[in-house]
Amino acid sequence: MSDKSNPARLLPVRPDLDQLKHQAKDLLRNIRKGDKQALAEFNQFHPEETRGEIKLADVQFALARSYGAASWPRLVQSCKLIDAIWRDDLEAVRELVVKHPNLLHENAGIRNKNWGPPLTYAANLGRDRIIKMLYDLGARDLLTAIDRAALQSKIGTARMLHELMGSPSPPEDALGGPAYTLSSSGTSLILELGGRVKDEHGKRIAPVDVVLETDSRKPSEKHQILELYVQHGLELPDTPVMALHRGRIDLLEAHLHRDPKLLQRTFTHEEIYPPEFGCHDEVLATQGTPLAGTTLLHLCADYDELEIARWLLDRGMDPNVKATTDANGFGGHTALFGTVVSQPNYWMNRTQSQAAPFTQLLLDHGANPNVRASLRKKLHPGYEGRYDVETTYEYRNVTPLGWGRQFHAKDFVSESAMRLIEEHGGVE
Repeated sequence: MSDKSNPARLLPVRPDLDQLKHQAKDLLRNIRKGDKQALAEFNQFHPEETRGEIKLADVQFALARSYGAASWPRLVQSCKLIDAIWRDDLEAVRELVVKHPNLLHENAGIRNKNWGPPLTYAANLGRDRIIKMLYDLGARDLLTAIDRAALQSKIGTARMLHELMGSPSPPEDALGGPAYTLSSSGTSLILELGGRVKDEHGKRIAPVDVVLETDSRKPSEKHQILELYVQHGLELPDTPVMALHRGRIDLLEAHLHRDPKLLQRTFTHEEIYPPEFGCHDEVLATQGTPLAGTTLLHLCADYDELEIARWLLDRGMDPNVKATTDANGFGGHTALFGTVVSQPNYWMNRTQSQAAPFTQLLLDHGANPNVRASLRKKLHPGYEGRYDVETTYEYRNVTPLGWGRQFHAKDFVSESAMRLIEEHGGVE
């Protein structure tokens, strides 16, 4: 029997009430057509056996419960509240929370908790007037609100919230939010307000692991955050990989001077993601094409470090240097593979960008479009619901083009990169 208490859906950050109404009508239409899946879904989320003809109100009730709401009117309230906050409509928000006081302390997105209750939700968007009004009405989720404001780089809002809280020192984990979104301004604010990179015993607090492993890809912001940590007393290892993470070409120059073979060197997962900084395994360290056993050029492709990639190639790096191959035959891929399947592609695909500068750069420097390698990939659990995150997929003897065509998570694949590779003679 299905668990009727377990909601199946999450509202998006900005839900569309009209779309939800259409969803209910479509579900009703499919039920009346005798669609077994639609009927099973209805039965899963409707708490009582429905006698007679199923009506739209019945379906709306079941749909609301699938989103975690107690009723259709409660789901409608969330949609209207969120819409009013986005539109900065102070009076509409006031009217809703005065009429329905429970909304003041419940998550605006019901089960989607990331953006929090209304005051915290407003902090994500920098809606200062709404925040003050909700505070006056009794909202007190200030701690989560300031965390979200810093995470979203709403610095003025975060300062206001800090004053409302009585200007306390930030909690130890306050740097985590802006680290995840790679907000240097948020990081700077937390440090300015008294946040620390080390505790009184000298133990690291700064979330270096989050900065290196987040799915965000903002090179200049990442560089600034790591430099802020250093300026406030955190010691980072003097390694080529950390120099790349910091965006410090001057330090890379020094490493190349000391080690002329640096441009051929490959680095282990632990060298790229140091365990002493809290870093995790190859699944939790978010990346596209696997990075274990790769070169600095491979790293550049997944971290969107175009300037450093140009510097490496100008210093004579061979774009066809391969990653190491493990005992099971996986590896051996070049940096070109990383331009086809990468973490930056995940974000570029959302902007429908047609650019593939890394692919063009590598091909212009002689990258082989038809080199072959074998790779395996398991996605970060954060992509659950969109992709299978339990299976480790294997791709044997593929070219960069074949890697992209066969890869199971298309959000990470650059069609623009594959077109360029095809234009340069690439085949599957």
